[in-house]
Amino acid sequence: MRSNVTEYEMIAPRTLEAALQTMAAQPGEYLPVAGGTEVMVMLGVGKLAAKKLISLGGLKELRFITASEGSVTIGAGTTFTDIRKSKVIAEEFPLLAMAASWTGSIANQNRGTLGGNLVNASPAADSPPALLAYDAQVEIVSARGVRTIPYCEFHKGYKKTALAADELLRCITLPRRFAGYFQRSRKVGTRNAQAISKIALALAAKMDGDRVAEIAIGGASLREMPIRCYAAESALRGQKLDAAAITSARKALEGEIAPIDDIRSTGKYRAHVVGNILEEFLRELAASEE
Repeated sequence: MRSNVTEYEMIAPRTLEAALQTMAAQPGEYLPVAGGTEVMVMLGVGKLAAKKLISLGGLKELRFITASEGSVTIGAGTTFTDIRKSKVIAEEFPLLAMAASWTGSIANQNRGTLGGNLVNASPAADSPPALLAYDAQVEIVSARGVRTIPYCEFHKGYKKTALAADELLRCITLPRRFAGYFQRSRKVGTRNAQAISKIALALAAKMDGDRVAEIAIGGASLREMPIRCYAAESALRGQKLDAAAITSARKALEGEIAPIDDIRSTGKYRAHVVGNILEEFLRELAASEE
């Protein structure tokens, strides 16, 4: 059953401060809407529970990409098209640029925002694996003040985040230290475009001779929320990338994921294929140093 739009209320503050004051006055009453790509789907099928909406789409304070000497900061209201067009992101953070190209259609990319993708908190979202691999930080704001946390602490469970009822995600910051890193990402879906991932994996690594010096692995559709694959990283760090190390990493990865059976795939398939993808990445990494 489609929603009756007359039952809904939407306000559109002109400034971020005004939005925060509204949320402070009525915590949890308003659902923030950025691009609205997910909200409109829920509205269309009659499943949008929130009756009060607060539009963030016109807030220039949330839509920006700025580069400093040590980092690149992306406003939460920045669209995936903005990300795809950014030269600094394409050159230094190709995993994120690739994820932006995976997100829905061109129309979705024109409206959908990075912050909205994160706050929606789908375990299958396209951008989280890249941000996890890049050690991203997120800035959270409210009328009470500002706090910054590692992005790896932002997701708290299925569709749950670290945001309090009166808080908004303001921006995401990436350290500019990945020049020279081996970077790979892969999304497995039913189709090549406009498909929710069955599995997604992003890897950034640096070798010291024939040993793994640094490595970070982010994944989607592997647990109830996007995850950083710390056990697999630990199994690889400091190791030569021989057959034994790759087998050990696959085993470690298998132990830290818990993929489910759903309409798109089975847990068994996901577990097997993500192991294959990790092995492929690691063999490419080893070959890149030979």
